[in-house]
Amino acid sequence: MNKTLNIAIGGDHAGFEYKSLLIDFLKDYSIKDFGTYSSDSVDYPDFAHPVASAVESGEFDLGILICGSANGVAITANKHQGIRAAICWNPELAELAKSHNNANVLCIPARFVSQELAKEITSKFLDTAFEGGRHANRVSKISC
Repeated sequence: MNKTLNIAIGGDHAGFEYKSLLIDFLKDYSIKDFGTYSSDSVDYPDFAHPVASAVESGEFDLGILICGSANGVAITANKHQGIRAAICWNPELAELAKSHNNANVLCIPARFVSQELAKEITSKFLDTAFEGGRHANRVSKISC
């Protein structure tokens, strides 16, 4: 894994436990935790927007968002012009999201993957490079 990456991380109450686990797992990286800071019920956009903004601005290289299904955080993050957020529930999807779509925000569905699998997905996402080539033209067509 590229230990020089700056990573923004956040999630809602359903993702709190996994977020805490991943922060510990990624302790060798530069990480900023955008919350939530407990398992008390919260609104996912309150955490997805700051993570997406931090990546979109270039302050952070990548983002990780975790909620129950990952749908809410992915939809929210993808409202940001420079964000390509991908829901990944296995390492293969994480690899394809990064290599083919140049995804810059990983969205993990905490209610549908084990903690060990969440770590594997995260590792694959961080270890994979964008292939460019034929994919670069396609990715350049995403922004409106």
